[in-house]
Amino acid sequence: MLWFLLIFVGTPLIELYFLLKVGTIIGALPTILLSIFTAALGGYLVREQGLSVLMRVRSMVDRGEVPAFEMLDGAILLLCGFSLLLPGFVTDALGFLLLIPALRHALIRRYLAVQPAAGDVEIRTSRREYIDADYRREDD
Repeated sequence: MLWFLLIFVGTPLIELYFLLKVGTIIGALPTILLSIFTAALGGYLVREQGLSVLMRVRSMVDRGEVPAFEMLDGAILLLCGFSLLLPGFVTDALGFLLLIPALRHALIRRYLAVQPAAGDVEIRTSRREYIDADYRREDD
């Protein structure tokens, strides 16, 4: 409960503090433009990396492998994009840090205990095969 309070109350206060500090140094309009620029740049970079992750997921599924690592990579990219769209410099710094693939992959390996696929794991699906036939019922 304390973590949610710190995140949802503390983060906007820290962002507001840094926005005011930067605004007093470079001015209000440049601060707003800088915030919009970081959101646009971050959105573009997340989109590019997200498409790359999507292509890796599709190729792994086509080969019959489980793309667990890539799905977590995509989920972190989604959070990264969300933090880059929020106005503020602290969330932007966090978002740009998570755009570094090596850092993102290290976090997944360390905290989520998922390793990249070695190629020997296959998706097990229960496919039903249908036989097309005619039948008739005979009563005794």
